[in-house]
Amino acid sequence: MTEGNNIQEDATGKDAVPAGVPADEKRSEEAEEVKRENGDSKLSVPEQIAVAPGAEEPEFVHPEGGWGWVVMLAAMWCNGSVFGIQNAFGILFLSLLREFGNEEDDDLRFKTAWVGSLSMGMIFFCSPIVSIFTDILGCRVTAVGGAAVGLVGLLASSFVTSLGPMYFTYGIVFACGCSFAYQPSLVILGHYFKKRLGLVNGIVTAGSSIFTITLPFVLSGLLEKAGLQNTMRVLCILMFVLMLAGFTYKPLLPVKPSSNGPGKCPPMKEIFNLNIWKSLGYRIWAFGIPAALYGYFVPYVHLMKHVEERFGKDANKEVLLMCIGVTSGVGRLIFGRVADYVQGVNKVYLQVTSFVVIGVMSMMIPLCNVFGGLIAVCLLMGLFDGCFICIMAPIAFELVGSKDVSQAIGFLLGLMSVPMTVGPPIAGYLRDRLGDYNVSFYLAGIPPIVGGAVLCLIPWVEARRKRREKEEALGKEQDVTQKMIDQEKAQGDAPSKTGESVL
Repeated sequence: MTEGNNIQEDATGKDAVPAGVPADEKRSEEAEEVKRENGDSKLSVPEQIAVAPGAEEPEFVHPEGGWGWVVMLAAMWCNGSVFGIQNAFGILFLSLLREFGNEEDDDLRFKTAWVGSLSMGMIFFCSPIVSIFTDILGCRVTAVGGAAVGLVGLLASSFVTSLGPMYFTYGIVFACGCSFAYQPSLVILGHYFKKRLGLVNGIVTAGSSIFTITLPFVLSGLLEKAGLQNTMRVLCILMFVLMLAGFTYKPLLPVKPSSNGPGKCPPMKEIFNLNIWKSLGYRIWAFGIPAALYGYFVPYVHLMKHVEERFGKDANKEVLLMCIGVTSGVGRLIFGRVADYVQGVNKVYLQVTSFVVIGVMSMMIPLCNVFGGLIAVCLLMGLFDGCFICIMAPIAFELVGSKDVSQAIGFLLGLMSVPMTVGPPIAGYLRDRLGDYNVSFYLAGIPPIVGGAVLCLIPWVEARRKRREKEEALGKEQDVTQKMIDQEKAQGDAPSKTGESVL
């Protein structure tokens, strides 16, 4: 019953007070009726209710489907196109060498390799900035704008005739655009899913595995028939579709209220969300994962060269990459579904398991004197790589909540950029000094195990925090009850005391 209907009924005299019924009683009955019809209704629209500052907001109910499935497919395309192109840089690398010089030029190989390294590093390095833009502009505007910038950068790279400008067009412009398009695809999923968030993240992140497996074959054919420049222009189609996919990111969660009026720049405390750093569990998570990643990516970078040195150049080393890619996709689907059945921050134990397995498998690589042993190691590494990646977003939602998850993911990815850049060069330096990769792989297995051990503290810290909050809430409730009892006693004693004073 709306307010307009109430006014109309009063005007027609339908609810006029009958003779003999007190007006106060009638108003009380009307209040009860309004409360029954409006106040207790579960169909009320939260956006139409003005919530006072500090008041408890109505709980948001996730659709768990509907338009969310379209958003999931769009986010899956985003993960596939962004990391599919990045992971296929090894194919483009050889074409860049032929285009700008000679494949046997060691100096050119070093300079060209930095194009891909700069591009991958910038995607994660820009993440904290992207999270701020996502909070201010929203997921849709940030994703569409980022895809447009990535499209411009990749298209400009197709017209470059020397290696120098490629650092800017491909390594910075294209990578920054990919970063702005990628992160909103993780945040928007939390608007549509909660119970199925693990499964949905598994499907979305599996997109990068699918593209990583298929795109190298497509690029090899394109480079052979169309050349490097035209191949990059064809890749621009992926970025154009990504720009269209960003339009599907319709936000559902309520926007955090700003203390400033419309059209004014929000204060710095609202731009840089410091609430996430107040959580001890998040602080452990944000520094434990980068600590584990110092050795995490070493096998992915140096495994191919190690296979050549151990089994010869004719060894079918591409099979190892395919094993990692296939089982990584399978792992994202399996562990994404498993995470839905694991309550709260106990999902962290899945990440701990993945780090420990990957660390042990890294140490097993130098011990494999049979190629079949390396295949088994790569299958396990890929499986638990998928486990680590697919539950990052669900853990972030558990630690900081849906309102702060954008910057929580952004700062984590930004911190991840350092070990991703530093770890593999250190392993390469050790190989040059010692003559083989054995020590590099042994040492690469230590950081994931240590980082996993640090993450084990998070469930204990979060359980202690919730227990403390529960005790504080119970204490406040007891204080309120005691005050009410004291007030009732005071009111009960007041008449007698007044009577005694008068007498």
